[in-house]
Amino acid sequence: MTMPDRRLLPHVNWGLVFCFILLFAVGSVNLYSASSIRMEDGIFLSSFYQKQLVWGGMGLCLMLLLMCIDYRHIERLAVPFYLVVLGLLCLVPIAGKTVYGAKRWLDFGVFSLQPGELAKFAVLILGAKVLSRGGESLDWLRLFKVLGIGLVPFALIVQQPDLGTGLTVMALLGGMVLFHGVQWRVLRVCLLLIPLMLPMAWFVLHDYQRERIMTFLDPTRDPRGAGYHIIQSQIAIGSGEMFGKGFQAGTQSQLRFLPEKHTDFAVAVFGEEWGFVGCMTLVTLFCLFLYAIYNTVRDARERFGSTLCAGIFFYFFWQIIVNIGMVVGLMPVVGIPLPFISYGGSAMLVNCGLLGIVLSVSMRRFVFKG
Repeated sequence: MTMPDRRLLPHVNWGLVFCFILLFAVGSVNLYSASSIRMEDGIFLSSFYQKQLVWGGMGLCLMLLLMCIDYRHIERLAVPFYLVVLGLLCLVPIAGKTVYGAKRWLDFGVFSLQPGELAKFAVLILGAKVLSRGGESLDWLRLFKVLGIGLVPFALIVQQPDLGTGLTVMALLGGMVLFHGVQWRVLRVCLLLIPLMLPMAWFVLHDYQRERIMTFLDPTRDPRGAGYHIIQSQIAIGSGEMFGKGFQAGTQSQLRFLPEKHTDFAVAVFGEEWGFVGCMTLVTLFCLFLYAIYNTVRDARERFGSTLCAGIFFYFFWQIIVNIGMVVGLMPVVGIPLPFISYGGSAMLVNCGLLGIVLSVSMRRFVFKG
């Protein structure tokens, strides 16, 4: 791996680097606590946090690699990478590994790969490439062309089933479309049609997905079944009160009442242990993280770079909003992890890779004339 030109190093988005380090540190400490289980003979620790540290180290290497590479070279790989990811998604129903009733992973022996996470990367790069080729606002033809980039992997991901990842793919693509601009007559029709079409989605959802929506509206209708997750999550966060119960002192998490505490509901563990003050500190850190990405979007001097970073901004924005909203009961449970806080190897690699691209754009923003 070649080091970047030293003249580029002063232009690194150090605010983003600092926020990433803090979020990864917080996530590792929180995962250490979430991995512990109180037994009669002491505290037993699972290996989740150790695996996360390994994935974090690999993600850091990937971030440094992409930071050193001129991001414009990534544009050339957009189509081949997209096709490879589609191939992996098609392979999942045939040779995928089933976990909790969903077939989303490919098992390669040493590690498991979730192609749905790579689909976010592929759609982001190809979407930015297509959008950056024209400066005018999107008409119907170009809008359908761009949306088609996301609809193909979306359909494959939803069949796994993994609605949360599929919605993330479309949400980041939609954010890029809005950033680029849509003709007013097109936007006006979309604003009228989307609310009318949403009720039709009810008939496309799986039974368990419908149950999640009904449980979101009334968690107490099935407190020991579909509503168990959100009820225990709200109890955990509420019991943290103002300053929390302290590190590894939570009852809901340590006594195994809180399910999926190392993945989707990792922030519930954090809220129980550090309370309202801790949660507000974490939200503030995420706001600074997003603002640092926004600065790169604003300062980028080239259309592909700015569109790419805008997509990355919306990718992180929606995951943060949906996960935290899900944990506190403001949104249905859809299985979207919280970046750098929830456990997940494929997600860690994708998150770090996207940050590497943002840093690459930031470092090279003065290469182009304004």
